[in-house]
Formats: sequence, C-alpha cells, structure tokens
Amino acid sequence: MRLQNEFSGVLSLGAPTALKRLVADILDLAPDIVARAAEIEAARRIPPDLVETLKSIGVFRMFVPRSHGGLELDLPNGLKVISTLSRIDASVGWTTAIGCGGTLMTALLPRETYDQVYQDGPDMVMAGSIAPAGTAEETVGGWRVSGRWPFASGCQHAAWMMGQCIMTRDGKPLPGPMGEAGPPLVRAVIMPASDWRIEDTWYAAGLKGTGSHHIALKDTVVPAAHLIDLMNGVACLPGPLYQAPRHMLPMLHGAVSLGIAEGAVDDIVALANTGRQQLRAAVPMRNSEMFQGELGRAAADLRAAQAFLEVQAASHWRHAIAGTLKGEALHIQGTQAAIWLVTTCVRIADACFMLGGGSAVYEGSPLPRRMRDLHAAAQHAVAQQRNYPSAGLLLLDGSAAGSEDRSEHRARSATPIH
Repeated sequence: MRLQNEFSGVLSLGAPTALKRLVADILDLAPDIVARAAEIEAARRIPPDLVETLKSIGVFRMFVPRSHGGLELDLPNGLKVISTLSRIDASVGWTTAIGCGGTLMTALLPRETYDQVYQDGPDMVMAGSIAPAGTAEETVGGWRVSGRWPFASGCQHAAWMMGQCIMTRDGKPLPGPMGEAGPPLVRAVIMPASDWRIEDTWYAAGLKGTGSHHIALKDTVVPAAHLIDLMNGVACLPGPLYQAPRHMLPMLHGAVSLGIAEGAVDDIVALANTGRQQLRAAVPMRNSEMFQGELGRAAADLRAAQAFLEVQAASHWRHAIAGTLKGEALHIQGTQAAIWLVTTCVRIADACFMLGGGSAVYEGSPLPRRMRDLHAAAQHAVAQQRNYPSAGLLLLDGSAAGSEDRSEHRARSATPIH
C-alpha cells in the first residue's frame, strides 16, 4: 500500500514517540475505514464505534495540551496526520480536522471554563459553526442566545458545540472594534452538546459522512465565561499552538484537501495496475501513453500541492514559535494557500475520475466519491475564491508576511553549507 510505504519514513525517523504510535495505529485502522466507506456515506456520519476507536488511539487529542493529557503535536505533524486520515476517507479526515480546530479555539476561553470543557479527559470533541447565525442579547447572568447554525460537522459525536453570535443590547447590535461604522460585535458561544438541538439537514453532494447538520439554540442563557473572541482573543494556555487559532484553520482545510487528492491518485494507480483495458483502447490503461501523460500531469499537481502545504505549514509554525503569527497578513497568506490547495486538488480528483473511464461512474468506485468530496470542500467559506482579492491587495500594499518569509529564505540561502 502506497500509504504504508510513504509513512515508513516517518516511523523510522526521530519523530516523537506519541506521533509514531498514532501513525502506526492509523495505518492499522486504515483497511477497516476503507471497507466501511459505503456505510459512512449511507449513515451520513462517522459510525459511533469508529469514533470511539479514533478517540482511543488519540486522534482527537492531537492538539490538546500535554497539561490536559493531550499529545500537543506541532502544526506540521498534526497536518500530516489529518491529510493521512483524509487520504483514507475524506469524511473521517474532515471531522477530525473540525474536532482538532475546535480544540485550538477553546484555548481562547477563560482557563476555568477551559478546564471544565476538558474535565472528562483529552478526547473531548468540539463541533460547531463559525457563521454568525445567532444573536446574543445581554441579560442577567450572561447572554440570552438564539440561533440556527449550518455545517456543524461531527455534531452527533461532539461533547461541546459552538456558534458565533451577533451581540445585542435592547435588541440592537453592539458595535465591534471599529465602532459604529464597522461590523457589529461578534462572539462565539460554547455550551455542552446536550443544550443544543440537532436538525437532520445533511443531505449533501459530497463529504456525506461528516454529519454536518444544522444546530440550534433557543432562549438559552449562556454565561459570559462561555464566550470566545475568535478574532482577538487571548489564549489561556502557553505554547505556540494556541496563540492564533484562527490562523490555523485554513491550514487544516488545506491538509484535508491534499489528503483527498492523494487518495484519488492512489485509486487511479490501483485501477490501472489491475491490468484494466478500456473499451476500444488498443492497450491496457497502464500501457497507454495518453493515460501515462495525464497521470503524470496530475502527479505533478499533487507534488506541488504537497510542497505548498509543507512550506506554508513550516512558515506558520516558525511564526507561531516566535509569537508573531497573529498578524492579519499571515491569516490572509494561509487563506490564500487553502484556496490554491483545494482548487488544485479539485483538478487532480477531476483528472483521476476522467482517467477512470466508464468504471468510475459506479458507486462501487472510490473515484466519484473523491471528486464529490473535494468539490464540497471547495465550497467552504475559508477556501472560497472570493477571498483571493485580500492576497492581491496585500501584495500591492507591499505589506508583510510574504516579504518577511522571502527575506528569511534569502538569509538561509546565503548561509554557506558546510
């Protein structure tokens, strides 16, 4: 299996013991996940027993701090695990990424609330939505919240859930940091899953197994200590993972996209190596120069995507360690990377589906699922093409992250190699 071969290097190098164990457990679990792909799609969620297995091997504690029993992996290694799970099954990878993203965002809670969230151990799963689809009216004892939030991936196996709200007083939105002329004040509210209502709405074209239903609250009083400022909040934890959670989210999306595309290439290579010969073709697929050429083109796109994610993750992590990740320019840069990655990976999956010929139209083939999953991922707000102008404006203004990273690269390149 190509996945096993590629990870043999990780397992043999000086990686942290916890990472080696996690990777080994994922590889052991991979055949079972693959065998249950149709079940996952039909149920429109990750089966509860599989969720429990993923918890038991530590998937959802990757970014939980060691102080709370977690693995506290660095960002590049955590992204590698997420892309690997996505390569095995997109819905499993996506819900893992969502759970891990929730882990990072909860670090912006007051420490007492954070400890409450993790009081039952490090395998707590968070779900929710970053859409400001609720309102929070100031009241005695906190904020009275009502709303209905879409795309709450993994909500059926979450212990806590969150949704962003427009904060109001006397029915009027409170001004945000830019004052009356700017957008209203927005905060995320986090409450135990038992307080939320799940609406069965997830009938989707792709990522069918993510259980991304709507969730709702009605007239629920939320204590002020359960509010999160995702834009400018201060972490209650030390460590580079937790200082700028918003900047990490596009990286998680990019890792999922890459993993799905890697899986599509795996699938088309496996199909070709069966010796299949398509109708009216002169030779088997693997011996066709046209097939080889298109596969080579897709593989080049894949290598570019792998390199881009690796470079961007390393850049983000350097800034995180230095305490300089919070800048808006770096958030724009990460978002730009996520857009390019998912767009490129969609092209890879489309190419693999086309190369599969008539056999790829059947539900028994993984190729249409990979294609649908990536097209669904490309619709996510974090990776929408409409976010590209911010990167263009950043370049026109000559500000920032990009120039800083280029300067750092030039400095490294100028250093003699001994």
